[in-house]
Amino acid sequence: MSERKVLNKYYPPDFDPAKIPKLKLPKDRQYVVRLMAPFNMRCKTCGEYIYKGKKFNARKETVQNEHYMGLPIFRFYIKCTRCLAEITFKTDPENTDYAMEHGATRNFQAEKLIEEEEKRIQQEREEEELNNPMKVLENRTKDSKMEMEVLENLQELKELNQRQAQVDFEGMIEKYRELEKRERELEKEEDERETKEMLDRALVKRLKDSDSEEEEEEESSCSSLSTNSSTDKPTDILTIDKTADTQVARTESWERSVGVLGSGKALGTLVLRKKPSATVSKPGPVVNTSTDTAATSTSQKGNLLSFSSRTAETIPASKPVTTQSGTSSLSLLGAYSGSDSNESDEADE
Repeated sequence: MSERKVLNKYYPPDFDPAKIPKLKLPKDRQYVVRLMAPFNMRCKTCGEYIYKGKKFNARKETVQNEHYMGLPIFRFYIKCTRCLAEITFKTDPENTDYAMEHGATRNFQAEKLIEEEEKRIQQEREEEELNNPMKVLENRTKDSKMEMEVLENLQELKELNQRQAQVDFEGMIEKYRELEKRERELEKEEDERETKEMLDRALVKRLKDSDSEEEEEEESSCSSLSTNSSTDKPTDILTIDKTADTQVARTESWERSVGVLGSGKALGTLVLRKKPSATVSKPGPVVNTSTDTAATSTSQKGNLLSFSSRTAETIPASKPVTTQSGTSSLSLLGAYSGSDSNESDEADE
């Protein structure tokens, strides 16, 4: 496998290239080449169109006895894609093109024909001017006259366009510049306004923050003052004599419901007597002699007065209190305040 990649072959020492026989090939021999159609053509046999760029496997040969400035001319043989008719064309180095020879016709090319016609007219004019100086003067006057006509026509067209359009290009440019200037000024003003608004917002925010801080300080000071005023003397709550107020309120309510103790009205009718309970009350001490009745009555009177004053201050009127003897204090109070005559009679007894 490595031998096919070598660059040099082995030549033996007795090799003589002069002994190799030369091949005698004909000068008009043909080679098979791959090419593309150089122009659009139409087959004469079947009328098939062959467009420029179509690829063919063509036979190439050198044309005998035809040269252009020492350059050989080559002929190519191709076959029609439809009827397989043979088509030939050869090179044209004089015009740097290809020339159709046999089997097809070249399609119409207006550009090439116009160029050829212009070249022909130019050559004829040069030949005429070469021998006739008057002809040269006439051609120059014709050219100048044609140029003047062309300039006049252009000027007329420009005037017509200006009349119809009436467009002032300089005015348009000036307006455009003024518009750009106004836009720049507006942008600048807008930027200044935005910056001013941002600064105002920042200032207002700072003022609001300071006001809120001052309000908070005032509120805190007020709250501290209120707390101080409310708790200037913490012991005031303890020193307030609520018992007096409650006693006054209680005496007032007692006076409204029952009446004053010193009044001459009988309170026994206003106070409901409690029925004797079923419980057995403890017997009191027995008095043996009748001589001690006065002392006992006077002592009972003092006890009843003190007891009634204590019950008036502490016990409400709607709650009767039972004593050891089974009678209510209110009933005793009513009995006592009934009349002074009864007391005097008891004292006499």
